[in-house]
Amino acid sequence: MVISSVRFQSSAQSVQAETIPSRLVSQLQLSTSSLWKPLPLPSGRLFGTDGIRGCADRLLTPALAAQVGYCAGHVLVEAAGAAKPILLGQDSRNSSDCLAIALAAGLTAAGLDVLHLGLCPTPAVAYLTSTIDALGGVMISASHNPPNDNGIKFFGSQGHKLPLSVQATIETMLRQSSYLGSNHSFPAPQWNRYSLCPEMLMNYLDAVHAPLLPHGSLSGLKVILDLAWGAAVNLAPIAFTELGAEVICLHNQADGDRINVGCGSTHLSPLQAAVKSHGADMGFAFDGDADRVIAIDGQGRVVDGDYILYLWGQALKQQNALPDNTIVATVMSNLGFERAWNQQGGTLTRTAVGDQYVHAEMMEHGAALGGEQSGHILCPRYSVSGDGMLTALHVANLVKQSGRSLSELVTASFETYPQQLQNVRVEDADCRRNWDNSESLQRAIAQAEADMGNQGRVLIRASGTEPVIRVMVEAATDEMVSHWTAYLVDAVKRYSDTAKA
Repeated sequence: MVISSVRFQSSAQSVQAETIPSRLVSQLQLSTSSLWKPLPLPSGRLFGTDGIRGCADRLLTPALAAQVGYCAGHVLVEAAGAAKPILLGQDSRNSSDCLAIALAAGLTAAGLDVLHLGLCPTPAVAYLTSTIDALGGVMISASHNPPNDNGIKFFGSQGHKLPLSVQATIETMLRQSSYLGSNHSFPAPQWNRYSLCPEMLMNYLDAVHAPLLPHGSLSGLKVILDLAWGAAVNLAPIAFTELGAEVICLHNQADGDRINVGCGSTHLSPLQAAVKSHGADMGFAFDGDADRVIAIDGQGRVVDGDYILYLWGQALKQQNALPDNTIVATVMSNLGFERAWNQQGGTLTRTAVGDQYVHAEMMEHGAALGGEQSGHILCPRYSVSGDGMLTALHVANLVKQSGRSLSELVTASFETYPQQLQNVRVEDADCRRNWDNSESLQRAIAQAEADMGNQGRVLIRASGTEPVIRVMVEAATDEMVSHWTAYLVDAVKRYSDTAKA
């Protein structure tokens, strides 16, 4: 589908405003007795590395969303010393409508006004929260997860993810029987106002464009966007066409049954095929909530977060806008990227996996660019959070300004070391958390590392968003990668089977 630039009207009927009909609001106004009803909660932590995430018809029920909203509202008000509005956004999942309204019911019961943006990218919530006198923001999304999953992610008043300590306080309040088991422990519900405010999203779009204007024209570029049936379907096409690009869109309707299914940033083959068949200059694939992006060059090659960091880092370095020529990445970033950046006179600082760790390192040392191989890129100069749409625009702009193609820039950048990542499904949460206490696994890792020496590395970690243990092997040859990946995956499976027994 070829897109022309037509901005949404600033009315309650635009940008999926009708997603939350008034009848749902009335149906989900929870009574005092149901709001306080104790719920069965998992024995492990409820808040993970990216908020609360899980299956929508098991863990994330409307009742839980309402109680989370109520508890979060009170914790945030107490921390801020005042009740201010809170912004709410959502992706296109079938469960997002109901969870958003249930969460809003809990937040309004805690005395907060809720400003609902409707369908929007996660970074829109983060940015807009930082620009108004808001208590915080919250996004209903499970990012790149399958359609049946969903999640709740909170932001503080500056648009950054809530500190782990604040999330822990919310969870403590949620779990304590003194709160959930007795009406007397709760202040009386106040039922403040709920408003649908999709027109605010145009302020976000203007902010994304502002750093590229007046000279950031994408005229002459043909760009394919894979919108993953998700949160970016409305805004991303406009963002590119208003800067002059010719845009062709894939998976460009909000579809809760198909979000992330065989498309988007985790399934790149449709975009690769489209870029080549249309003779496009580049393509960009977003995940379900558009906080990350993976690019495809004109040859159909994958341009992941490592390449994006390298190319954007070079551009910022030329502008003297990259302090100490430092980029912050995670332990997942490719050795080829690190060594090439070092040869450019730069420094690559690594953190644990997770954008919150990248962000913390950047804030501590004043870094201007950081991110993850998965395409979650942070550039505080332009955004308060990882923003797939903003990142894609800047990549397209630096290509246009260079006078070269994205393919040429990638070819001239660096050669990656062969790398393989496999997920081993481990349902038991304690088993996932405690994998590093397994002597058999540690022996297997030590054997792989000893064999590869300085020609490779191993990374095993439990996912914070999915019930899997991730196994990554990187080495100088494909043969070494394949051998040791298979060996370690088998070791993790044997560990999991032993733990179950």
